[in-house]
Amino acid sequence: MERGIDGFFEVFLRKESVFFDKGVLQSSYIPENVLHREEQTKQAANILAPSLRGDKPSNMFVYGKTGTGKTLTIKYTTQKLMEIANRENIPLKIIYINCKLKRSTDTEYRLVAQLARELGKSIPPTGLPTEEVYRVFFRAINKQKQNYIIILDEIDQLINKMGDNALYNLTRMNEEETKSQISIIGISNDIMFVDNLDPRVKSSLSEEEIVFPPYNAPQIQAILKQRAEIAFNKEVIEQGVIEKCAAYAARDHGDARRALELLRVAGEVADRKNSKKVSIEHIDEAEEKIDRDRIVDIVTTQPKQYQLVLYSIISLQPSRNNNIFTGEVYEVYKSLCNKSNVTVLTQRRISDIISEFDMLGIVNAKVISKGRYGRTRDISVEIPENTLPRIRKILEESIKL
Repeated sequence: MERGIDGFFEVFLRKESVFFDKGVLQSSYIPENVLHREEQTKQAANILAPSLRGDKPSNMFVYGKTGTGKTLTIKYTTQKLMEIANRENIPLKIIYINCKLKRSTDTEYRLVAQLARELGKSIPPTGLPTEEVYRVFFRAINKQKQNYIIILDEIDQLINKMGDNALYNLTRMNEEETKSQISIIGISNDIMFVDNLDPRVKSSLSEEEIVFPPYNAPQIQAILKQRAEIAFNKEVIEQGVIEKCAAYAARDHGDARRALELLRVAGEVADRKNSKKVSIEHIDEAEEKIDRDRIVDIVTTQPKQYQLVLYSIISLQPSRNNNIFTGEVYEVYKSLCNKSNVTVLTQRRISDIISEFDMLGIVNAKVISKGRYGRTRDISVEIPENTLPRIRKILEESIKL
């Protein structure tokens, strides 16, 4: 058996791949030029430029749907900023933290400890009073006079986990007697979370705002062509492949990240099938695989309350042609909670959970006004028909219905 595996790997090494540099299709790759985000790049550059003269840039809040180039644009702009700062010996430090990926943002202690570690301080994972961790961080930033730009990507995840106390303390540090100054860039998929912030934090964080609209199909095509030229060997992409990738992504709220993932997986499918070309059939297979894997992964990892909400939405969907409203979902959800002996959350919290499913692309939830009766959400399920039975079964087993 081992010899067989050795043989497989030897054959794999000798096989010709359709890829030249697959890493170019990863979301972490920063291209030489960020296409179709010239306006947003210019806005961010204007806001951050004062740091090159030693002045504090305004705090900035950046928002837009997933895959609209928010993180890429901010990383690209701050990378160019740091190149100038290093060349001119201007004291400037940029700290980037993804609040969704790092466990370091689960609590206020962990966030500030992570910031201190970024400045070379050794902080234990637990054990110190939070005030002491702030003092260590405060001393670290005051070692020399310089500007610090802290980028908090997926900042809404941070707020959901720990509240806004850490943000309040960080924005207030500039009011203390400090040599250095801190600016915060918050990046979020959802503008709505700002409404729940302390008014003092909200006014400070949103000094400057940049909105990222979804890409349209021609823009996504241009982005894919730019990356494909570097990522793939010459003449391996068949006609129509880039266009179909772009059409899929434009349909899904203009998500360029999804388009790049689709093209990458299609290339991997072609490699596994020993194909010398990436065809439209490979795109179709990649789309099905990504949808299936992504949705199943999302649903299985959600907390029980989230699963109850999603099951409520799915159970309402087959019985009607029209869309579903938040109030109807809440009634079904309450009934399921009673059957499952689970604490019933408020309708406001259920509305927030529906918003998160909307950001994940599981549902489409448009906010509509009902005049003096307030606002509600017009909800439709975005899970493919052929995947729905499997999702329903996973949810029923998890919430024990």
